[in-house]
Amino acid sequence: QWYQRRVRVTKPITKNSVLCCIELIQLLKTIECMFHEKEEVFAATSSHLIQQLSLKVLNCLETLKKKLTQDKRYSDSSLDIIAAFNLIGHCMNGCCSGPRKVICKLALEVARQGKALSSEDNVMFVNIFRRIEVITEYQSKVRTACDTSFVYWHRSIAPVYFAHVFSNPTLAPNLQYFFAALADCLMQITQMKHLSTEKDKLALLEQDIRDHFEKEILVPLCNEIETDLRLSTHSHLQLDDRNPLKYGKKNISALLATPPIRFFDSYLDIKKHVTHYLDSTFYNLTTVALHDWRSYAVMRNLAHQKYGLQMIEAHLPSQTIEQGIDVLEIMRNIHVFVSRYSYNLNNQLFVEQSSNNKHLNTINIRHIANSIRTHGTGIMNTTINFTFQYLRKKFFVFSQFLYDDHIYSRLVKDARFFKEQKEELDQCYPYERADKFNRGIRKLGLTPDGLSFLDQFRILITHIGNAMGYIRMIRSGGIHACASAIRYVPDLDDIVNIEELTKEEELPADTIIAAANLDS
Repeated sequence: QWYQRRVRVTKPITKNSVLCCIELIQLLKTIECMFHEKEEVFAATSSHLIQQLSLKVLNCLETLKKKLTQDKRYSDSSLDIIAAFNLIGHCMNGCCSGPRKVICKLALEVARQGKALSSEDNVMFVNIFRRIEVITEYQSKVRTACDTSFVYWHRSIAPVYFAHVFSNPTLAPNLQYFFAALADCLMQITQMKHLSTEKDKLALLEQDIRDHFEKEILVPLCNEIETDLRLSTHSHLQLDDRNPLKYGKKNISALLATPPIRFFDSYLDIKKHVTHYLDSTFYNLTTVALHDWRSYAVMRNLAHQKYGLQMIEAHLPSQTIEQGIDVLEIMRNIHVFVSRYSYNLNNQLFVEQSSNNKHLNTINIRHIANSIRTHGTGIMNTTINFTFQYLRKKFFVFSQFLYDDHIYSRLVKDARFFKEQKEELDQCYPYERADKFNRGIRKLGLTPDGLSFLDQFRILITHIGNAMGYIRMIRSGGIHACASAIRYVPDLDDIVNIEELTKEEELPADTIIAAANLDS
């Protein structure tokens, strides 16, 4: 009520006051949970308590009836009072239902009006009936006293409380009582009229609380555990001082030890959420950088030892898998491929020229064979035709360069010189002449990258060679794939007769018949 009055008059409330109110709310739900846990004990003892109280009432009624019957002033009113006492006795001999308690109160009021009860007897009857009422209606009374449906109108306290719990993990066991208080809001939700169905109303509240819970507890907890695992794994590096005796350390294990919390029709499991987050994070990062698989394996084991998290093994290879880059991907980006890779003619191997990662990609015949086995041999013709179209464009540029006037004239001049002087030069083109030719080409102009026309022509020849090497590798990969597929096909020129082998081994007749059927 104090909190509601402060909100009603729009006065600011300090954080400590809000936390105190939440502690009181949790105390109410703690009391309610205690009664719920001891339900069996109350059910077993309540009948004995009611029986004992009923016996006191019956003994007192017998005493009062004797006094009335022995009284010399016995009248019709005394008869009515005795009938009221008999009615109370009959009601007390049965179960203490609601109508019986009402009848007992009315009969007691009749006896009270007839002045048949002394003040002591009256107080005794009132106390006994009050005790019986408390025993029989304690469930509804506890439910009413511990009702926290008003929290629905003050949902803004949820993020404050969640942040406080994350700062003080020892308070994590009390989270279940706060969510139990939110569960009482269901009564308020059913009375709302601006939404069509009760399911929509419940979903709005549940999503709102879940968002606050994830933002204030789950996300910071996952980040802090991941950071702690990384720093512990890389403790051999030069890191900041992490001495807990100097800077202190939160016991976040208390949050992980919190049992699953029921929230309406679902459960909030902090430990399961953190485990899933670390599993997905470690798996995704391992797929990006396979060379870091050992670090994430150590972090996974450390999470189990330090926080008790049962994590799943990634089962990823510790090195590059054999599949390599797909043939279709290379075909679609053939212009990028020939510019970024270098071809080893002897080993039929493409090696990446440079990379931002810690490794270089390679493409060999096995990679091509695996891609052909995956997509089928039909991609070979498509890939080769696409590469030939790319080569046609490159050869067109090649011919344009050679027939350029500036280039053609210099080449004709050098060719004439070599033809006239080849005997004197011993069939060797002089280096000085080649260097002069190169300087002459540079005078024609340079690109912004400092490349001359001759440098660009050299790059063009490299691209053409890479494309032709790729075609050669496609042919070799196709042969390799066919050879791998045909290894299980028997030699038709030398087919083994299984029936004869079984006869030589003198196997049973049934085995020989089965071998004959297999041969046929």
